[in-house]
Amino acid sequence: MVTIIVVIVVIIVLIAIYAGIYNGLVSARVQTQESWSQIDVQLKRRNDLIPNLVETVKGYGKYESSTLEKVVELRNQMTQVPAGDHQQAMEVSDQLTSSLKSIFALAENYPDLKASAQYSELMEELSNTENKIAYSRQLFNSTAANLNTKIQSFPTNIVAGIHHFAQVEYLKVPEEEKENVKVSF
Repeated sequence: MVTIIVVIVVIIVLIAIYAGIYNGLVSARVQTQESWSQIDVQLKRRNDLIPNLVETVKGYGKYESSTLEKVVELRNQMTQVPAGDHQQAMEVSDQLTSSLKSIFALAENYPDLKASAQYSELMEELSNTENKIAYSRQLFNSTAANLNTKIQSFPTNIVAGIHHFAQVEYLKVPEEEKENVKVSF
């Protein structure tokens, strides 16, 4: 009778451990998905701000239309990226960020634009949004690292394999942003 009780207790403990490991994996996966959702929210926010920015800047630099067209084209590409393709979304987002920097620089050539309250507010909003995107990317990579560590660690890797948990790819920094800054005096 005692051995039956011991066997039952051992089975209950093993089931509890298994359930705890599984729930930990599910929690890590949900946190990773939620952190991507935060990036998605910020990208949507930026996409919503861009038409207002383009309209504000249009009147100040007719010959700068290629810059505005590029921003609009990239914004439209962002809306077409498949929901699960995080790497493509970040590639287009990085290109859009680069193009937005060109619009930020336009203000230097157009003092009236720089003095515009609407332009200043939009630039502030976009700057804040870019910072939130950067933070959200860091959060995503942290939660992805947590999930990937659990998937690779023993004994969690056994449960992860049984339930087909897949590692998440980290968001990468574009190569051009890794280059040394060129400064001339």
